[in-house]
This record gives sequence, C-alpha cells and structure tokens, in this order.
Amino acid sequence: MENNRRFLHFFDQDEYEKEVPESDEKKNKPFPLFQKPYDETKSLIDLIPPEKFIIGKKPFIVAINRRMSRRNYTDESLTLEELSFLLWCTQGVKRAFKDRTGVLRTVPSAGAKSPFETYLIINRVEGIKPGMYRYISFKHKLLFIKNIENAEELIGKLTYDQKFIGKGAVLFCWVAIPYRTEWRYTIVAHKFIAVDLGHVSENLYLACEAIDLGTVAIGYYEQKKFDTLLELDGKNEFVVLVAPVGKYPTLI
Repeated sequence: MENNRRFLHFFDQDEYEKEVPESDEKKNKPFPLFQKPYDETKSLIDLIPPEKFIIGKKPFIVAINRRMSRRNYTDESLTLEELSFLLWCTQGVKRAFKDRTGVLRTVPSAGAKSPFETYLIINRVEGIKPGMYRYISFKHKLLFIKNIENAEELIGKLTYDQKFIGKGAVLFCWVAIPYRTEWRYTIVAHKFIAVDLGHVSENLYLACEAIDLGTVAIGYYEQKKFDTLLELDGKNEFVVLVAPVGKYPTLI
C-alpha cells in the first residue's frame, strides 16, 4: 500500500530537478484542447444561462451547515433550471485565456488546465428525454449521445450493486483527460488532477444543498465497463468519479 501513496507526495527542490522531466509546454508542443471535440452538425440543447437563475439564493453558511451525503431519492424530476445550475456550478466556463493555454471556470484547477469533461446519465429531467449526454461547457449546452436501456438497473450493477445510485434523477460522471494537466506538470500532474476533482465534487455538494437536492460522491465502480458505456478509450480519457443527484424525502 505504501507504494500507492507516492503520487500524493510532492518533491523537495533537489528531487524535483532530478526527477521531473521537461514538460511539453517547455518543449513548445501544441497545447491540448480544453473541450473534447464533438459533431457540430448535431443540435445542442439549450440550458438556462447563469444570469437568469432564480434558484440558489440560500445563504452560504446554511448550505455549508446542511451539506451531507444523501443516498435516498424520490421519483421526482429535476427542472431544467436545476440541472443548468448544477452544471454551471461544477464546470461552467467564465473565460478562456487569450493565448488559449488555460480556462477559468467556476471551480479552481491547477494552472487553469481544467482536465475534466462532464457526462450525464439522465433519468428524470423535465423536458429532457432520458439517455446519455455530455455538457458542452464552452456553450453551456447539452449534447445528446445515446439512449441507455434499463439505465437504473445497469448503473446499480456497474457500481458494485449500490442500487440507490441508479435511482437518482441524474448521474454526474466526471471524465479525466490527463494530458491537459500533464502538458505542463508532467509526472506531478496526477496529484493536481486528484485535487481538482475534489474541488468539482464539493461544488456539486454545495450547489445541491443550495437548491434542496441531494448527492453523494461515488468512487466504487467498474472502471472498464463504465468507460465502455461512456464510449471512452480508458487510457487518454476515463471516468474518475460519479455522483447521483436527486430530490430527497423530507422527514416530517
């Protein structure tokens, strides 16, 4: 187990100079794209823009104090505004650098390299048919990818029989594209990617609490099968965390 802790460490200066190779950035290699390409002939689904949000006005300290992992969801649907709010809070794009070597989002990221794509498995969102989608963050829109048969049952199986996960209205699936961070940080990139993922996950928790939704971060899933479901190569892009979201029962 001790060997597996190594990536959580960082180098002292003399070790850094000896162990860390020259980056592709220093070699003047082209910077990676900050959004995975998609078929632009396909129509995109409009989301509610952040300047039109009515929800999410709960005081921050209230959201912090209420934050908890919630695993019990009702059969209610999310509204389009609720989904739009969660996507904006977790991966919304505020602006890209003029030299296109970084992007500022609603969550922090080492070097502004933003190594994640957001995939969604939607079960119940008003006005959106069930299926798999990808968040096209630079346009704040949704791209439909495909239908999924028996999604609730399938997701439960792929997460080690945690059946409640498939019962959420939406399953957030964060996909890492490591080279975005490796381009600058080489072999230390993976520590930073893990830290970045924590920022994204916590934003989802707090955003959910702000609008009375529940979520829980899930790291137990069948990697190869989940990557195959999302049509990922498993090497240059792969699932790193999933999180169901839904309305939760109110105790009387």
